[in-house]
Amino acid sequence: MSSTTSSGPTLPASACRAAADSQTQTRLTHIDETGRPAMVDVSQKTPTKRTATASGRIYIPKVAFDLIAPSTGPPSSGDSKNKFESVSHSNDTAQATASEFAELERAKAKARAKGDVLVVAQLAAIMGCKRTSDLIPLCHPLALSHIAVRLHPEHHPNSPASRSESASTSTSEATREPRPSHYSVMCRATVSCEGQTGVEMEALTAVSVGLLTVWDMLKAVAGKEMVIGEIVVESKEGGKSGDFVRTHVRC
Repeated sequence: MSSTTSSGPTLPASACRAAADSQTQTRLTHIDETGRPAMVDVSQKTPTKRTATASGRIYIPKVAFDLIAPSTGPPSSGDSKNKFESVSHSNDTAQATASEFAELERAKAKARAKGDVLVVAQLAAIMGCKRTSDLIPLCHPLALSHIAVRLHPEHHPNSPASRSESASTSTSEATREPRPSHYSVMCRATVSCEGQTGVEMEALTAVSVGLLTVWDMLKAVAGKEMVIGEIVVESKEGGKSGDFVRTHVRC
């Protein structure tokens, strides 16, 4: 009497390869088979031209915006009053108003004493970009061939901050996200190299360090009101995964 063993349906070889490729693609490449962190081995890759562009914003109040772009901020009925004017309406005596004004002027002087905000932030972004592998543990040290960083002030008269004020929502005030200001600084970085791995992390690091430096430069006048966000990779070129362009980038 012979016995037979029942087995499940046999998958075609192509389906097995597809399943294996899927597992490879979904596996975290910086985690080895034992679950411990490991730097990816790129020694077998052929060096190619790699480029990536990232961007991000820091939203700032008007008093800080005027320090870095005193002649570019258009007048606005809601935002034309500076911090001193808004404070003056909330004080009961002229003495208190003068004290608040003096405090604001000291904060402005402290911010100005640090130097040109956007130039310092640009240099910090470039320096941070070159130190990415020191900041992010499993990034490869790369011989970067080009780093371009640009920061510029922006005014958003029709921003969601103004439109959301009249919109009804079920979200409570305690859990609602802070509304961005009408004013911001955009930082955009483009990084290139001839290498075996991409430069997206370098571009993101440049933007992050640049925006953090703007925060540091302006914190004397706006430390409690600034918001950093919208940090994204806008595009990349080169590498096995091919080119990429983000279609929804707020310019």
